[in-house]
Amino acid sequence: MTAHALHYDPILPTLRLVAGKKPSVDDIYPRLFDAILEQRIAPASRFTEEGLGETFGVSRSVIRRVLAKLSHQQVIILRPNQRAQVAAPDAQQTREILEARRLTEITVVQLACAQATPAKIRQLRDLITRERECIERDQRGPAIRLSGEFHLQLAKIAGNEPLAQFLNSLVPLTSLAIARYEAQACTYCAWQEHGAIADAIEQQDVTRAVNLMTLHLNHLERQLNQ
Repeated sequence: MTAHALHYDPILPTLRLVAGKKPSVDDIYPRLFDAILEQRIAPASRFTEEGLGETFGVSRSVIRRVLAKLSHQQVIILRPNQRAQVAAPDAQQTREILEARRLTEITVVQLACAQATPAKIRQLRDLITRERECIERDQRGPAIRLSGEFHLQLAKIAGNEPLAQFLNSLVPLTSLAIARYEAQACTYCAWQEHGAIADAIEQQDVTRAVNLMTLHLNHLERQLNQ
């Protein structure tokens, strides 16, 4: 897999969190991932744990945990004594990722239809609302990330940990591909399709949920192939 090196980019200080609040891994992770998706961390560039720690006002150990999470999701590549790199799935790898997602997410939505509760449906709808709001504000990185989180939340609802872990290695890579290949990602109607899937799961309509998920992933692949 080809990759782009990362470095501390001057634009990253704009990601600093509210003064006086001790940032956690959960605070920093989405902001760093958004910066990667929006290419505010420049390709073929370099950064250090020290630089990111200074940017976010946290210790290297916290930054190391954030990078480890991104590495586990295959968003970045970490090697001993080498610079961190952003993964760069090519067109063939992206097709293979989507093929694996189709097979996995058909089972996920089937299980989710049986496991969903009103509280879990509300969590899905909250993600959809946040995704829509980001699209309306032209916040491309957060919109792409939240779109992926919808699918990861479905896997949590399904209640199958191995499936959830497998999707956690595929969905972030898909997000990278969207950021890289889909120039008009913020016009992509993912949130409407997510809403329809949530409706089908709430109604426990397994056949409709499976069909909608299949169409949704097919639509995504067509967008990436344009």
